[in-house]
Amino acid sequence: MGSKLRTVSWVLLALVGVLVLLVSLISANVAYRGDFLVGGVSIAEIASGREPVLIGLRGTRGTAAAWGAAWAALFLGAVLGPYRRGDVATWWGILISLLALSGVAGARVLFTGGQAGTGTPLVLLGVVIVALLLDVKRLSAPR
Repeated sequence: MGSKLRTVSWVLLALVGVLVLLVSLISANVAYRGDFLVGGVSIAEIASGREPVLIGLRGTRGTAAAWGAAWAALFLGAVLGPYRRGDVATWWGILISLLALSGVAGARVLFTGGQAGTGTPLVLLGVVIVALLLDVKRLSAPR
C-alpha cells in the first residue's frame, strides 16, 4: 500500500508542476501579447496611451509569470528526481516552498486588505499538502 501511495503522491505533485508551468506560460503570453485586467480595469485603459506605463504593467505580469515558470521547473525537477526516489529532504523542501508561497500570498491580505489572487496559492497549498501526506511515511522510514 505504501508504494501505491508514494506513486500517487509523486504523480499528483508532477501534475501540479505541469499545470503551474502551463499556466505560467499562458500568463506570460497574455502579459506580452494580450490585454488583461488589473483591478477590473484593462491595462490599455490604465495606461491611457502612456507607453511606459503599459510596458511596466506587461513587465510586472511577465516577471510574475517567469517566476511561476521557474518555480514549476525546479519543482518538477525535484519531484521527478529525488522525491520520486524517496528522498526525505525533498519532501521538506517541497513543503517549505509551498509555505513560502502561501505566506507571501497571505501577506497580501494582511497588508492590503485585498484577497484578490490568494485563491490559487491556497489551492496549490491544499493539493500539495494532500500529496505530501500521502507519502508522509517516508519521514519515519529508516535511512
